[in-house]
Amino acid sequence: MKKVTSKAKKTIRVKTIKENETGRNLRFKDTKTKKEMTDKGFVRAIKKGEYDGYHIRRINGVDTPVSNPNGISSDNLG
Repeated sequence: MKKVTSKAKKTIRVKTIKENETGRNLRFKDTKTKKEMTDKGFVRAIKKGEYDGYHIRRINGVDTPVSNPNGISSDNLG
């Protein structure tokens, strides 16, 4: 019987591929579908329920996609 551990490495679904000079994430890539998205496109997809592991925060008056907290800093956007 194969032992399953809770510390299995999770595959990152969405990666940031472009930031502006202040560090704001501008473009993203879905590593599963290879689809590239703008920040606004990613926000729309999250709102439509296409990305369960992400939610929207309003940062400096702008809707911003963020990964759901899970205690693993290596899979955060950025």
